[in-house]
Amino acid sequence: MSNLDLKPAPTSCGREAGTGPAKDLLTARQFPLGAGTVVRRLLPNLGRRMVGAWCFVDHYGPDDIADEPGMQVPPHPHMGLQTVSWLHQGEVLHRDSLGSLQTVRPYELGLMTSGRAISHSEESPRPHARYLHGAQLWVALPEAGLHLAPTFEHHPDLPVVTAPGLRATVILGTLDTATSPGTTHTPLVGADLALTGGADLRLPLVPDFEYAVLAMSGRVDVDGVPVEPGSMLYLGCGRPDLPLRADGDAAVLLLGGEPFDEKIVMWWNFIGRTTDDIAQARTDWMAGTRFGEVHGYAGARLPAPELPTVPLKARGRER
Repeated sequence: MSNLDLKPAPTSCGREAGTGPAKDLLTARQFPLGAGTVVRRLLPNLGRRMVGAWCFVDHYGPDDIADEPGMQVPPHPHMGLQTVSWLHQGEVLHRDSLGSLQTVRPYELGLMTSGRAISHSEESPRPHARYLHGAQLWVALPEAGLHLAPTFEHHPDLPVVTAPGLRATVILGTLDTATSPGTTHTPLVGADLALTGGADLRLPLVPDFEYAVLAMSGRVDVDGVPVEPGSMLYLGCGRPDLPLRADGDAAVLLLGGEPFDEKIVMWWNFIGRTTDDIAQARTDWMAGTRFGEVHGYAGARLPAPELPTVPLKARGRER
């Protein structure tokens, strides 16, 4: 998915010092994603730029798109990151410059690793389901992954962990004893936690990871903090487990990973290490080189915004 902000600010990302257990409730900014659909952006956020290597989190829906075209994201480029498509309702048709053509359905993993360069489009199929509800996430690649050849993975069957009141689908990484088949490049985890009404449990965590919980539907009390759909609670590091309670049926995404130590710059749909990295990527996309071509999308590709006049400075542990 593209960052559709027409005036994207440079985002300096990296690990922040002194991160222990926390309870920071993040609110979203809103952006249009196509007729009938608006996304709620939780990361990057004021004062919180990353959770492990997770660096971009959009939540959308549930939206009634029965009489609307739904998601319409034209061809656009990526570098230096992975995109994770995750649905609770609806379908997304993925096309990319590798020639991939794949419909991603609820609880299936669509994982695109951009490496050095890729382009793709995402759209609601025609015809499509009435409702669209999901999340789009990015994972920053470490320096060793910046020059990888791009890939796309589709995993329709993912491992599940169950406990009284809980059904957890492992999207990426490992939860308990279950490991996703999706490729990762840093230690991280992503899991969809479906809780039934009356659930009251403690979820085991990795103390060295930092975590956040995004509410997808219903209300969940996360370590005593009520988290409503479209909001995200940052939890910090140093937690051996996480108390979760739901009075009614609910679902959240658990995102976590080792704090990301590298200094990076994220601007528009690119992640690099220097201003020159970003500027060259923009030049290459506008010139039609490097990122390949997406075939079959009925529309023009997305032009890159103008670069900001301020330097795109990479930072690390400091805010």
